[in-house]
Amino acid sequence: MKKLLIVESPTKARTIGGYLGKDYTVLASVGHVRDLPKSNKDAVDIEGGFIPRYVIPAEKREVIEKIERAAAKADDIYLATDPDREGEAIAWHIKEVAGLKKPKRVVFHEITKAAIEEALAHPRLIDEHLRQAQEARRVLDRIVGYDLSGLIWKKVRYGLSAGRVQSPALRILAEREREIKAFIPVTYFILAALFKSKSGDIATTCTEQPATKEEAERIVQVGRSAQWSVADITEKQEERNPRPPFTTSTLQQTASTRLGFAPSRTMRAAQKLYEAGHITYMRTDSVNLGEEAVAKMAGVVEKEFGKDYLHVRVYKTTSKNAQEAHEAVRPTDPAHARAGATPDETALYALIRTRALASQMAAAKIMRTNVSVKADANIPLFTANGSRTLFPGWLALDTDARGEDVELPKLAVAEALTLLSLGSEEKQTEPPNRYTEAGLIKELEKRGIGRPSTYASIMKTISDRGYVDKLGRSLKPTATGMVVSGWLEEHFPEYVSDTFTAEMENELDEIARGERGYTETLSAFYGPFEKAVHAKDKLPKATSLGDSGSEFPCPLCGSPMENKLGRGGVFMSCKKYPDCLGARMEDGTELKSDTPIGHDPKTGAPIYIKTGRFGPYVEMTLPEEESSKQKAVGSEDTKETKKKKSRGRPKTAAKRASIPKGTDLAQVTLADALRYLSLPRELGMHPGTGKAVFASTGRFGPYVGSDGEFRSLKAKVGDPYTITLDEALALLAEPKKLAKGIELVRELGAHPRTGKQLALYKSKQGLFLKKGLRRIYLPDSVDASSLSPAEAAEYLK
Repeated sequence: MKKLLIVESPTKARTIGGYLGKDYTVLASVGHVRDLPKSNKDAVDIEGGFIPRYVIPAEKREVIEKIERAAAKADDIYLATDPDREGEAIAWHIKEVAGLKKPKRVVFHEITKAAIEEALAHPRLIDEHLRQAQEARRVLDRIVGYDLSGLIWKKVRYGLSAGRVQSPALRILAEREREIKAFIPVTYFILAALFKSKSGDIATTCTEQPATKEEAERIVQVGRSAQWSVADITEKQEERNPRPPFTTSTLQQTASTRLGFAPSRTMRAAQKLYEAGHITYMRTDSVNLGEEAVAKMAGVVEKEFGKDYLHVRVYKTTSKNAQEAHEAVRPTDPAHARAGATPDETALYALIRTRALASQMAAAKIMRTNVSVKADANIPLFTANGSRTLFPGWLALDTDARGEDVELPKLAVAEALTLLSLGSEEKQTEPPNRYTEAGLIKELEKRGIGRPSTYASIMKTISDRGYVDKLGRSLKPTATGMVVSGWLEEHFPEYVSDTFTAEMENELDEIARGERGYTETLSAFYGPFEKAVHAKDKLPKATSLGDSGSEFPCPLCGSPMENKLGRGGVFMSCKKYPDCLGARMEDGTELKSDTPIGHDPKTGAPIYIKTGRFGPYVEMTLPEEESSKQKAVGSEDTKETKKKKSRGRPKTAAKRASIPKGTDLAQVTLADALRYLSLPRELGMHPGTGKAVFASTGRFGPYVGSDGEFRSLKAKVGDPYTITLDEALALLAEPKKLAKGIELVRELGAHPRTGKQLALYKSKQGLFLKKGLRRIYLPDSVDASSLSPAEAAEYLK
């Protein structure tokens, strides 16, 4: 009997294919086979009952055809997508799009031969409740995201966005930033004393922290002339238990803290480890471990550390919906001390294995000692704390969690001590720390915002939108992020609140459990939400970020200024605008956009320094004849074209060039500006193609190029202002360096329409062509040796 098994990823397909016999064909859907259209127009039929109108991306047609052909020859079809809502939805979409008749749904939480055989022995139907919960989330996020984003485009700035889960996450960061700005430090004093005893020195600190310098100095003066002795010694034995095995969120938090990984980086490495069969499924909020897995881990612990270190434990999950993923993240074979194909995968596997094994180990036994020291005068006690490990337990394996022992000398109550030094240090209370990615994930989980599968995408979204900057590991909201969050908090407080977001997650969980209907849930939400959005349509545009401060008066009239958000970022504007046009940059530098720094010596055109959304730049107005030359091309306009061109503010033809990062704008001279504007610089003609060779600077640094071919320009070779034609030709003649893991199969020849050279490449995922920065993967049936430029051009359409 011929059997077809469908999974999401090619790597997963290869791993599973190695376990199953020749009766099985294993194919990959490569993620979702269809989705909502990118445009919001007609994406969801709201009046018809929130029916999504899915579309099939062009690149998925080949995948679907391949599944259809294999399904026609198969006696049994198994859908083995991931064991969560997303996986259930992908399985349902494959069934619908490929027209599969009665496919069997199988799930497994680890990619091992035993787990796959067990899953195939117990197939089930597609779970409609799980599928509907995913669809409800997708539709809900689309409605909230597009409606709120559309309003923000109009009221704050074009290109910004809001989302059902990203906006509450941003609000948490913004609230913390306001706390930090409003924080008023309080002065206090720390007093430290060093004593000598019969058996060694002991460092202590005062139990009180005086608020005034006078009190601190009094304690120091009295203490220096006093007699000191041991007032009390307390010893307490404590047990330190291991932590439960990883869930998705605790894995992301620990990988961030210990390895410095962003959540998206953690999930990429975890996905690869799972697909290669090294760990169990990585999207889970369960801390449960299967009996067989516990037995394997117990065997490893006993073998490596001995019976005294073994303590089999059962962990209970508090999440009501954790039955969706039955186990915590753990190694499939804990006897393997090392796994993974890359350094990231190896480091993450070690972290997962250590946490899982430690969870089945004995508690560490630690003796904690507290010594109190007193003076024969009216001053507070001084104390010292020590600790020593009596039995390491699980800390013998997880050494990074151990910390250092602090040994105190052997002392007796009433023992006299000799004061060696006593001093005070002035300190100030500090504002609360900004959230790290690990801290924000922990906070989101605590408040019930989002689910394991969404944390990494939340972090990525708020960063990609320019709402947060990463300062070391801390997340600091940008000015744009603060404006967006403040505006949403003011006008849509209920929709960015913890309560609404957490309750919505609970309702989605109820749909997944079959306790709530899809249509009734979305209907109950959409009515009030639509009214709230329409009610805010007439609000004025919001760009103010508050007062700039008295140290920055208006440079023109001396009036107070306020911070505003423009396309180029934050700037200061006179409060009398539009009557006064005084403006400053964020650092206080006066903006004089109407005053040129000089004129082009060739044309006499004025040159200005300006600031845009990508930073500062210089701009030179083009001469009238050059501007009219550009307009002359295709000058036979239709009435419709003329009408279109007349809309909006007339644009002045100008040449612009970025000012290098870190340049002091006040020091930019006319000569500097002319140098920046000299790029791109034409060096001459390429002897082979007859096309121009030029040097310039782009987003990735300086480069040379000709006829669609580009090479980075390193400092040791030259710079774009001085490089010669011969040097550029030598660079262009060098073969292009490919990324790691990519190989050039062969040059195909010129594109039949554009004339650009085409090349065929190969990676672990298969053969592909390049279209700009995108990779266009080819079907497995393509013969690399016979692919023609015309056939390649068809795939690139």
